Amino acid sequence: MRASSIDPAAAVASQAGDFPSGRLLLLCMASFLAEANLTFPAGLLPQLAADFGISQAGAGQWVTFCSLGAGLAAIPLSAATRGCNQRRVLLAVLAVFCIASLVSAGSSNLWLTLAVRLLVGLATGLAWSLLATYARSLVAVPQQGRALALAMFGIPLALSLGVPLASWASELLGWRAVFAVLGGLDLLLMLGIARGLPDRVGEARKTPASFRQVLSTPGVGAVLGVVTGWILAHYILYTYLSAYLQSLGMASQLGQLLFVFGLAALVGVWAVGLLVDRCLRVLVLLSLSAFCLVALLLGSGGLSLPMVYLVMVIWGLSFSGAPTLLQTALADAAAEHATAAQSMLVTVFNLAFAGSGALGGVLLQTTGVRVFPWVILALLAGTLGLAWSSRRHAFRPGRRRTH
Repeated sequence: MRASSIDPAAAVASQAGDFPSGRLLLLCMASFLAEANLTFPAGLLPQLAADFGISQAGAGQWVTFCSLGAGLAAIPLSAATRGCNQRRVLLAVLAVFCIASLVSAGSSNLWLTLAVRLLVGLATGLAWSLLATYARSLVAVPQQGRALALAMFGIPLALSLGVPLASWASELLGWRAVFAVLGGLDLLLMLGIARGLPDRVGEARKTPASFRQVLSTPGVGAVLGVVTGWILAHYILYTYLSAYLQSLGMASQLGQLLFVFGLAALVGVWAVGLLVDRCLRVLVLLSLSAFCLVALLLGSGGLSLPMVYLVMVIWGLSFSGAPTLLQTALADAAAEHATAAQSMLVTVFNLAFAGSGALGGVLLQTTGVRVFPWVILALLAGTLGLAWSSRRHAFRPGRRRTH
């Protein structure tokens, strides 16, 4: 990112040791709500299916439509809003979330609801690329990794606590109440951001580099390759964890295991936030190696319940920092093209997310769930090899450069 894209006042304050935690917490809440709008339906599938008279697989399209929308929209919407006031763009994104949540809460028409979910996906795709560059702009370069970790802390928070809480609340109050509350939270955050975040104009409206130029920037392609392999491997296991546990006779432990995964992820995000600016490469290689260990343990079979809990802890720790690590590495590699590169990351991330469901479904129907760990291990081995070999431009050793 160019130095000119950093808020000068924020840079001076952060260099003096004044870390803008309050402003970054607003961005953290925005990342929480973006992830909540994307993933909450995953915890509501039985209620959605019953209410709309469809199968749970059909109800699952609430998530699919959103992830596809996010993947397809990130690049064009990021380019279209590059020179706009970023606070206004973020407020517009939250307004879309708010309206879509309230429409979903009151809709009885499946096609209208799916159209709204697609609209949520479009806004989510823009949100991810916007939040990353916004967070980095609030601090000086040496603190950008820490700032990004705090701003993106909402993602594991939504996955670990938000989805189980939404599922529990839907059983008590109904899924429509969950979306109504979500819309109310969107509105409250809009008020907070309007008062608490500084105006920030995006990159100057000059002729931007083409995405081919950005992709050819040394290191960018390697980071996106690691994103693809890591996200495919993670979400194949995450999406079909219930099927794997059923094969072990532990299906009733799903909720507790996901909660343990979430707690471990929260600890991992905190640790990555402290260390990312000092040893990004080590953290990436360590995280991928730990995930390889998870796949090996799951593939070995015959795991006891305590061992499965230990595996979930290792997995949660290993994946928790992925968004921060990958976004930081990509922004460093892309330099002045950071905004365009972040939109490419959002596209790759969400298409890999959608692809994991398709690939996992094919494997489940053709070979069975027990082959999952070995497919995941193969994906991770290639991903780890790519990260290891990309030490010059993508995942550099030592402390991050400050210029």
